[in-house]
Amino acid sequence: MRLVLLSGGSGTRLWPLSNATRSKQFLNVLQDPDGNLESMVQRVWRQLGEIGLSRTAHIASSKDQEDILRQQLGPQVPLILEPSRRDTFPAVALAAAYLYSNGIGLDETVAVLPVDPHVDSSFFHTVRRLESVLEETEADIALIGVEPGYPTEKYGYIVPADSSAATEGDNCWCVGHFREKPPAHEAAALIRDGAVWNSGVFAFRLGFMIELLMEKGLPLQYDHLLRQYDKLTKTSFDYEVVERAERIAALTYKGTWKDLGTWSTLTEEIENNVIGNGYVSPDSHNSHLINELDIPIALIGIEGAIVAAGADGIIVAEKSSSHRIKEVSEGFSSYPRLEVRSWGVRRIVDRLGSGVQATVTSRISLAAAHNFSYHYHEIGMEVWTVISGEGEAVIDGELLAARPGDVFVIPSGKPHSMRGISDMELICVQRGEKPDSDELRICTSWSDISTFYIKSAV
Repeated sequence: MRLVLLSGGSGTRLWPLSNATRSKQFLNVLQDPDGNLESMVQRVWRQLGEIGLSRTAHIASSKDQEDILRQQLGPQVPLILEPSRRDTFPAVALAAAYLYSNGIGLDETVAVLPVDPHVDSSFFHTVRRLESVLEETEADIALIGVEPGYPTEKYGYIVPADSSAATEGDNCWCVGHFREKPPAHEAAALIRDGAVWNSGVFAFRLGFMIELLMEKGLPLQYDHLLRQYDKLTKTSFDYEVVERAERIAALTYKGTWKDLGTWSTLTEEIENNVIGNGYVSPDSHNSHLINELDIPIALIGIEGAIVAAGADGIIVAEKSSSHRIKEVSEGFSSYPRLEVRSWGVRRIVDRLGSGVQATVTSRISLAAAHNFSYHYHEIGMEVWTVISGEGEAVIDGELLAARPGDVFVIPSGKPHSMRGISDMELICVQRGEKPDSDELRICTSWSDISTFYIKSAV
């Protein structure tokens, strides 16, 4: 069995700590078995590793999440990168083409699941059973439904063909139809008829997906599909495939399953009511503070509240109303002020002007033994000022020592990089028409930079 974990999300539901490049699955707010903070994606990858499934798993993600995935899971994590976000059907199609192009057989089972479910490890044993479900039933697609704890309009529902089949025993059953996020009263009626929550997990034989690509006239080779990716229609796998499939089987999972998609549900799984610099008074019952800023924040005598503060903004809300932040945050600035990269963290301090006068000032934390890519800007220029730590810079092939107080001026068109010998803090000022996106990479590893591009020593 091959696993494909879909990593997407716009980053609006847990604003201001989540954004376009750091979606909810990357927030370090959960606690691992050793008491350390971990993210949702780190938790899922750890669980897969514990039962031996991570060896055959890939993460399908957009290109702008590559750095944070490698930073959280390690440089060797297997990624299938979309050049742009096109919804789940194009993502799954690209993953299928990738596996096919890398010699995976047509009879291989491919299970697709979200990268951020909050579940017990037993859930992944149920995922593993989908392979036998496809064999036993000869279904096109196998799904996992979750035994519902209560009627809700937050989830989609899978309705069995036989109303008793989904709730009795552990055997697979035939799917009748689907209902997407019904009103609560209708959800209650569906549950009485044996419906279960749709977990978003599905499995198929690789050959099923390859045949579908052929029917749609899409390339079967990964490189070819990648070149056409931006032309694919944005559509979900549920709409394009699942709802049109003739033979669908399912299993019911009866353990812990949660979608931590709002501050209210997420804080139910956060063990400490203060993360970061701050204080919550003892009489602030069921209140949580998550603070990524340098300044302290105090909650006094406020019950049932979430306060989250980060580079992109601050939210103060009753937990019961925290789901409304998505409506509000979409009207705020579209660019993230905090980016987690493979080499460290970038925080935008200020933006001024527009056009050729546009200026972006950032504070950059560069981790020891890590480096920026060797790149240049066609139009923009940069100025680096070292605040702390020691490293070495490469500017147009020249290797230079970098110590506190050093200033490096980098004209447009000049390739450059910086490596931290120790942890470093820099102030970076970029100027030009597209000061924070006008970047052309030459290479990324320091060994390649030092071998092929450095012309002189310090």
